[in-house]
Amino acid sequence: MSRTTRIGSTARKRGSLLACTAAALALLTTACSGAAAPNGGGPGQAAAAPGKDDKLTLTVYSKFTSREYEVVTKALNKLKAKYPNIEVKHEGNQDDDKITQSIRGGNPPDVAISFYTDNLGAWCSNGSFQDLKPYIDRDKIDLNQIPDAVRSYTEFQGKRCAMPMLSDVYGFYYNKDLFAAAGLSAPPKNTTELFEAAKKLTQFNPDGSIKVAGFIPSMPFYANMAQYWAPNFGAQYLGPDGKSHLADSPGWKAMFEFQKKLVDFYGGHQKVEQFKSSLGDEYSADHGFQRGKLAMMIDGEYRTAFIKDQAPDLKFATAPPPVLDSIAGQYGGGFTTGTIIAIPKGAKNAGAAWELIKQVTLDTDTLVDLANGLKNVPSTKASLSDPKLNLGEEFKTFLDMYGSGKLVPNPSTPIGDAHLKAVNDFAEKWQAGAVPDLAEGLKKVDQQVNDELAQKGSGG
Repeated sequence: MSRTTRIGSTARKRGSLLACTAAALALLTTACSGAAAPNGGGPGQAAAAPGKDDKLTLTVYSKFTSREYEVVTKALNKLKAKYPNIEVKHEGNQDDDKITQSIRGGNPPDVAISFYTDNLGAWCSNGSFQDLKPYIDRDKIDLNQIPDAVRSYTEFQGKRCAMPMLSDVYGFYYNKDLFAAAGLSAPPKNTTELFEAAKKLTQFNPDGSIKVAGFIPSMPFYANMAQYWAPNFGAQYLGPDGKSHLADSPGWKAMFEFQKKLVDFYGGHQKVEQFKSSLGDEYSADHGFQRGKLAMMIDGEYRTAFIKDQAPDLKFATAPPPVLDSIAGQYGGGFTTGTIIAIPKGAKNAGAAWELIKQVTLDTDTLVDLANGLKNVPSTKASLSDPKLNLGEEFKTFLDMYGSGKLVPNPSTPIGDAHLKAVNDFAEKWQAGAVPDLAEGLKKVDQQVNDELAQKGSGG
């Protein structure tokens, strides 16, 4: 989603994708278990839909604020066309911690909307969010209308406890004026071309400090996060056994070696850090790309809205991210995540909550209105091709990527985002030169993640 309201987890959101804290996960683990659906639904059963004349109020928690809150509230109220006597009470600025606390306290909203998918495995496995399969089966919902990658990040181990509301797709942005000045006519398609373009586009001050960076290697910084880069290098988090296998994945080695080559080109970690300190915050008008200090970057589709608002004179274009030379067939794809919506454990009006979820996740008109208003990718195939979708030329890249069949989400795990945090922490140490042996360093990350997975598996 466009992230004016989503700053807050590690360093992305957008400074980071690592949303929920360890404390929140602890709350989730201790608080939640499977439960019968209220209002007529027993274990494994769907609660009955409300009657057309039933009067009730649905409470919805989300993190949306300001303009985005208004867009989403309008979409939620489309439910009144079918159920005119249902009131929707949309409470914005409610983050994952607040959702967790409401479930633990026995007073959850009827519908929970989260900007993050990282903790879906925990939510699904411990019953924080109800299993939606009974509703999907009862209403004969065809989930094939949702792309595979998006279906993947809204379920865990075959259990669907959330639906995708809208999606984020991470593409490649480049400054057209800087490209023209450097004699470049097309965006790079592989990492070799990316490195050569970065060298041509980079400008140094007389003292050797960076004036303009072709492509910044720092991680985590802006949308440079390990999970966003990983699909472009074919890097896998988990093996078939469900354990961390970074050290066995050639993609991770290639990714970190590429990162180090860029750091070395700029003259070392200290010079890169000095340059970073001159750049504005990720969601401010002083963002490095918007000021012309970064020639190329990876970022989500929501950046198009920020540029239009904060840097309307910037001449830029978008493309799929460059991929490792050896996986050229993956070009056109990339990383995806998105906003998810669910029925929490203990929701008082589960049947009506499901009707609202259907409205905002499967109704084409509602999705198109949300996409146009929030500048996000609508999450069904029908909404992607709707003639009312009006997102601009630069946005077409993300729609094409979304329909490519080559998108990759984060793997869902019972340890939430701990595996993501571990890799990004390692990336910071690696780029700073604090890891003498890459292979051994990745093995230590594997051990750290696998210890957490084992502890969770043993009920810890």
